[in-house]
Amino acid sequence: MFVRGLPLAATRRHAPDYDATLDEYLGLLDAHGVSHGVLVQPSFLGTDNGFLIDTLRACPARLRGVAVVDPGVDDATLQAMAAAGVCGIRLNLVGMPLPDFSQPDWRQLFARVRALDWHVELHRESRDLPLAAQAVLDAGCALVVDHFGRPASAPACSDEGFAWLLDAAACGRVWVKLSAAYRNWPAATEAVAAHDAAQALLKAFGPDRLVWGSDWPHTQHREIADYAAAHAALADWVPDAAARRRILVDTPARLFKFKTGDIDK
Repeated sequence: MFVRGLPLAATRRHAPDYDATLDEYLGLLDAHGVSHGVLVQPSFLGTDNGFLIDTLRACPARLRGVAVVDPGVDDATLQAMAAAGVCGIRLNLVGMPLPDFSQPDWRQLFARVRALDWHVELHRESRDLPLAAQAVLDAGCALVVDHFGRPASAPACSDEGFAWLLDAAACGRVWVKLSAAYRNWPAATEAVAAHDAAQALLKAFGPDRLVWGSDWPHTQHREIADYAAAHAALADWVPDAAARRRILVDTPARLFKFKTGDIDK
């Protein structure tokens, strides 16, 4: 969620020329019968989470947030974020060098995330998941892997990084977000590839450690994606209604500390 005129990160892949407002988002939730939502700090806003925090404070019962922070962030800032409804941090590492997570500032950050009972959301191409994700798990944190794990091939099961992700289910501290298949596969193969990947993830993780996300407002993909299609896609990926309800309601309610209701991340 963002509006034009906000300060942008010095290093960014793009800068939207449109607004994605709270009123618009809540209208989409209402139109699709979704009771709660989780807002993720956009990468182009960097570590300035002010707009996110203000938005969370406007709807404290309905919204939670995932922030982007500098590893040296102080405890007071993290506590203020928690009070506003932040429940995790995001590492959006696509197109960037992998940080050295063995450094003291990263290790201290992960320790504080764990103490807050937050999760770490990781967005990185599948080939680097074994290295990037393992550091988070070694720190004892809960890990949410974004966008199916960003497999580089179809079928996803032929991708080594995706295979690592399936094996990582055994540790019990990894969740995967079923969202934005269009960021992984070309349009001609997207439907089949996403269905097959979702079924593999469902077999490995079960619905208790999968969550769905709309990826609204579909930055850099607005011409091919919309909320209605994203909401409908889950029925194709997970045909079983009982499993879908757990993915939409029960699992995110626990992970993001909500009361029950369909939840959009």
